[in-house]
Amino acid sequence: MIKPPLNPPDWIFAPVWITLYILMAVAAWRVWKHGGTGGALRIYALQLVLNLGWTCLFFGLRQPALALIEILILLAAILWTIAAFRTHDRIAAWLLAPYVLWVAFATYLNAGIVALN
Repeated sequence: MIKPPLNPPDWIFAPVWITLYILMAVAAWRVWKHGGTGGALRIYALQLVLNLGWTCLFFGLRQPALALIEILILLAAILWTIAAFRTHDRIAAWLLAPYVLWVAFATYLNAGIVALN
C-alpha cells in the first residue's frame, strides 16, 4: 500500500490514541458532572460508534474508500459533540480539540491512501 506524504511512523499511533481517549473520557466525565446526561452524551456515544466503524472499515475490512466516507461523517459527529459539550462545559469542548485535529489528519491520510492506491 502506498502511503501519502507526512505519514507518521507506525509507533506514533498507539500513544496518540491513548492520549486522545483519555482526553475524550475526561471531557465526557466533565459534561456528565455538569448535568449533561441527555443529548450531549448521546452524541458523544454516536461519535464513538463511528470511530469504531472507521477502524473496522479501514483496518478490518480493508476498505479505505468506504472508510473515507465514514471518517467524513465521523468528523462532523466530533464537531457536533464539541458543540454539544460546549453548552455544558467549555473545558470539555476544548479537550476534544486534539481529537478533531487528529481525525482531520487521519482523513488526509485516508484520502491519500485512496488516491494513491
